[in-house]
Amino acid sequence: MPSFTYSAHGPSGTVTGELNAIDRPEAFALLGKQRLQPFKLVQGEGVVTASSTAKKAAAKVVQESQDNGPIKLKLVQIVMFTEELSDLLAAGIQLEPALGTMERRRELSGVKTLATVLRSKVRDGMSFSKAVAATSPSFGGLFCALAAAGEASGSLPAILKRQAAYLRSLQELRGKVMFAMIYPAFLIAAAVGVTLLFIVYLIPKLTELLAETGGAMPLGAQIILVISGAFKKVWWLIAMIGIVGWIVFKAWRSRPESKIPWARTTLRFPLFGQILKARFYVQFLETLSNLIGSGLPMTHALQLTQQATENPYLREELSGVMNQVSEGVSLSRALDRSGHFPPLLLDMVSVGEQTGKIAESLSKAAERFDRELSKTVDKISAIIQPAIICLMAGMVGIMAYLMVSTIFQTISGVSK
Repeated sequence: MPSFTYSAHGPSGTVTGELNAIDRPEAFALLGKQRLQPFKLVQGEGVVTASSTAKKAAAKVVQESQDNGPIKLKLVQIVMFTEELSDLLAAGIQLEPALGTMERRRELSGVKTLATVLRSKVRDGMSFSKAVAATSPSFGGLFCALAAAGEASGSLPAILKRQAAYLRSLQELRGKVMFAMIYPAFLIAAAVGVTLLFIVYLIPKLTELLAETGGAMPLGAQIILVISGAFKKVWWLIAMIGIVGWIVFKAWRSRPESKIPWARTTLRFPLFGQILKARFYVQFLETLSNLIGSGLPMTHALQLTQQATENPYLREELSGVMNQVSEGVSLSRALDRSGHFPPLLLDMVSVGEQTGKIAESLSKAAERFDRELSKTVDKISAIIQPAIICLMAGMVGIMAYLMVSTIFQTISGVSK
């Protein structure tokens, strides 16, 4: 029976040794039963590898990835990759063969390319967490830290499964917020477009017809005609001022010292500021629950949660919370001192601390605030949509009244 020399990742770290097996698949199966993830397997005189064609194709993909820089993925692709890998690992397949299975996907996408590059780096001896961090910045430090903790504890499949559920909930959360903002923006754009159509084209055409008949122009139509004439003369100046203003605003917002004031201002926007705050509460609770439930200490979990927070102002506030917790202050008291968390959230965190089930309490709080976010989105949509529709109806009604008045004036002038 052939003898194999191996190097593998295990619960206690990197290990090397020898075993006897009929062929390479049996060698992988024997190592899997010992909870080892081989990255090097040698039989006799050389390393046992895949076929030369597959190896050349994988090397080509890896080289192209290195030439094009880090692989950037969308959130939906990250969720797909994490779910598929967690399912394969949970089924008892070791990391390198699992990545090989994902590499043989028929669908050509970033997930296939990522699996190919990761498999190459894992086989070269790099840990999965370091390989992900070096290959794609889209996963972020939170994912890599959890993967490193899973590799160290031997619970990578369970942690990836939990992370997949978290990423899926984060994707749904972003979808809710985007849906709440897209429809009102569309209605506002439609209202502006209809108004410009009346002012710039329809009303001036009717007033020209009225002038030819010698009738008197209504006062409202005269005002709109003046506005229309002025707009036609200086529209380029208005457009230039708008473009310059937008460039100046973007330049100001991109400055490091302007990020925190702008982030604080966005939280004070009418209606939409409530959505941003509610989204932060849900993401904060879900992230912290996920990290603590995965076995990370509170201080480390808060540090990763702070890094995963998108709003710079809230990220700075969480830095103060993290410092207080590291000094021995309870999480609920530190959150209360920050002044940015609602009483219900503080009460639920306090209950978790008293019962010793802080991860479960944070998870339940996340579910409750997620329901509250859905209600807030529905409520704001219910308020904004009729308000914008009424505004559009009012503007269109005024324009229609002026058009009808102008038409009557034209008819009167012709009859006379």
